[in-house]
Amino acid sequence: MLFPQRFWSGLADGSVELAFRRWRRVGVKAGGTQLTPAGVLAIDTVDVVDVGAITEDEARRAGYHDRAELLGELDRHPDGTLYRIAFHHAGPDPRATLREVADVPDDELGRIRARLARLDRASSHGPWTEAVLRLIAAHPAVRAADLAASLGRETQPFKTDVRKLKQLGLTESLDVGYRLSPRGHTVLSRL
Repeated sequence: MLFPQRFWSGLADGSVELAFRRWRRVGVKAGGTQLTPAGVLAIDTVDVVDVGAITEDEARRAGYHDRAELLGELDRHPDGTLYRIAFHHAGPDPRATLREVADVPDDELGRIRARLARLDRASSHGPWTEAVLRLIAAHPAVRAADLAASLGRETQPFKTDVRKLKQLGLTESLDVGYRLSPRGHTVLSRL
């Protein structure tokens, strides 16, 4: 479940506590969690809902000014079953803390190297992890599309790969592009 940046502060302070999504397959489940740029969301309920049953109050609790604005957004995504997802903010993104830890002991570095090697082996386009880390280090805050093009890659698969590095605390997303985290700089210097 992705949230545009305009929702992030409401997710963090708890004022946005509902989402409405049309899916062919349910994207989250009650009792699960969702990582967002605003932190971790704990999913409370996931219910099928009729669009006519959405109230003004629910639209505001989903971060919209009113019901009409929410319905306009839903009209842009007409396919699939409509779900109402209730959630609450469950804490900060653990990756934010992880990426600030620049001291990487040898045993942890070994686990990171092993994970990077697995990502390289599983890739349909060959080894990529070190090249992408070096590219981001050399070109922080450059659009993902431009970085991908410099490697002869499509943008979306490139962004998916960068998210895998982010999960390890090695990169950070910026308003435009990425940068290596302190942890990422340490790991790259020791590869």
